[in-house]
Order: sequence, then structure tokens, then C-alpha cells
Amino acid sequence: MTVNTLLPRIRFLQTPTSDAWVEQSLAHMDTILLDHSHCERKAAGVALNIMFRYPAETKLVRQLTTIAQEELEHFDQVNQIMADRGIPMAPLQPPPYGAALNKQIRRYEPERRLDTLLVSGLIEARSHERLGLLGEHCPDPELAAFYRSLMASEARHYGVYWVLADEAYDRAIVMQRLEELAAVESEILATLHPQPRVHS
Repeated sequence: MTVNTLLPRIRFLQTPTSDAWVEQSLAHMDTILLDHSHCERKAAGVALNIMFRYPAETKLVRQLTTIAQEELEHFDQVNQIMADRGIPMAPLQPPPYGAALNKQIRRYEPERRLDTLLVSGLIEARSHERLGLLGEHCPDPELAAFYRSLMASEARHYGVYWVLADEAYDRAIVMQRLEELAAVESEILATLHPQPRVHS
């Protein structure tokens, strides 16, 4: 199978998702739906945690409040689809993707906030790309339409994280660090995880 995607390449991702991921995901959509539910819940938690860490940053708090609310709305939507299809909510072993990226976040400020925003943006960008691929290639019309409906908000989310970083730090520093983190992100995904996941 060759994925001839019509989706534009996402600028800050150094490598596109492989055909193998698309094939694996389409063959295990029940698992992907369950993992997607966990991803939306975690994404809301990430936004909330950053808000709690930097409560004096008014713009950051306001924008991440919106992201957290939207992530929880998506969480509810995925859960409803799962319920309609008889897919039970259950624990799921996460892939190494998130933990490996979070290890790149430096421990001390101001580097910690920069890395946190950029890592969050990269994860959101990869989610945007992969949910778009599901929207384009999933043979189930309902699921394809659902994933296409998420595209605009997912793009907005990764844009918010990058704008927050760009406004708080020198552009050259942001771009250099983003390039470093994006290289790690691509390396993590270079080998397909044996278990189907949104970020495998």
C-alpha cells in the first residue's frame, strides 16, 4: 500500500508518517479509537499542568484553558463513538513516544518552559497529521468524517504552543531548539511500534 496523501506537509515535522503506520492503524481501528481517547485526556492534562505551573502568564492561561476544554470535548466525542460501537474503555499501555519526548525537556527555567511548549506543539502537530491521514484513508465513512472534523482544532492547538514559545523567547533560540526536538521526534517514530497507537 502506498499512501498518496493530499494533505499538506506540516512544516515543523521533519519526516512524514510512514505508510506502515497507516496500514497498521486501519487494520486495528478499535485499538486506535481507544488510544485516541487516552490521547485526548492526556492532552487536556498537559494544558492544565502548564497553566498550573505558570499561573501568572495571563495569555498562556487563557489560551491553554481553551485548548483543555476542546481536548475534553474531543475526549467525550471519541468515548461516544466507542460506546456506539461497543468498544469498552480500558487501560492501554502507552507507546514510548511521549515519555521519550518528555525526557528532552530541560529541568531548569527558562529552558524548561520553552521545551515544554515546543514538545507539546510537536505532539499536537503529529496528532494533526495522523488524524488527517485517518480522515483521508479510513474506509469507514463515519470515522473518516469524524477525523476530518478535528483537523482545524488540532492545527490551532499546535499553533498556539508555537506562538506562545515564539512570543516569549528569541526567534533564533526557538527555531534552533525546535529543530533539535523535531529531529528527536522523528527518530522516535522511525521504527514502527509493534502495538497500534496514534503515536506509534
